[in-house]
Amino acid sequence: MWRWLSEDAIKPWNYRSWIFPREPDFRAKAGRVLDLYEGHWEGKLLEPGDFVVCADEKPSIQARRRKHRTLPAAAGEGQKVEHEYERMGALCYLAVWDVRRATLFDRCAPKDGIAPFDALVEQFLSVAPYASAQRVFLVVDNGSAHRGQRSIDRLQGAWPNLIVVHTPIHASWLNQAEIYLSVVQRKVLQPNDFDNLQVLEQRLLAFGRHYEQIATPFEWKFTRQDLNRLLDRLGQTKHDRVPLRAA
Repeated sequence: MWRWLSEDAIKPWNYRSWIFPREPDFRAKAGRVLDLYEGHWEGKLLEPGDFVVCADEKPSIQARRRKHRTLPAAAGEGQKVEHEYERMGALCYLAVWDVRRATLFDRCAPKDGIAPFDALVEQFLSVAPYASAQRVFLVVDNGSAHRGQRSIDRLQGAWPNLIVVHTPIHASWLNQAEIYLSVVQRKVLQPNDFDNLQVLEQRLLAFGRHYEQIATPFEWKFTRQDLNRLLDRLGQTKHDRVPLRAA
């Protein structure tokens, strides 16, 4: 029966979930971010003293202590991780990624929010070369700690050389800090086997220092021109309500 169903031309039991842009100015907002990655801002080349950084957080990372110790990989087989675990609490991991210099700043906090995010911004803006930079462009998504005009007023009021640039709603995939956090998910948090929050925090920060030593800028190839072609090709009949990312 399953083979017959698989051969059928119409498969209503299958579906894909998509996120559609809701903002009428999606093209313009996404284009600003893509321009920064190409070294432009408002039609002009960035100056030598300008920096482009991305920030994001990974909240509610659980420390799961397995009820039996994880067995290391052996010849021909992977690790053996006990299915049962105890929850040892959770923390938030925050990171800033310099797009052109491949520099990383990170920290942990008990939970996400305005205070830990502002502490992250202070962490990198209070040191060279960012403290004396002409302009620092900070790309962020629309998370609660850095959403809307209030976050722009708060952050740019505290740091005069900072320019906050939001990705469109449902387009945090434009934030290069998410690429780094996906590396953390694969390299540090899988499998999740930590005795306590202290061990989890130590592992996260140690990986950050290791990654800094080997990191190179991400090869970002998606440009404003690519975005325009995509939206023009797929969005004509739906007024730019184009499925850009599977949920």
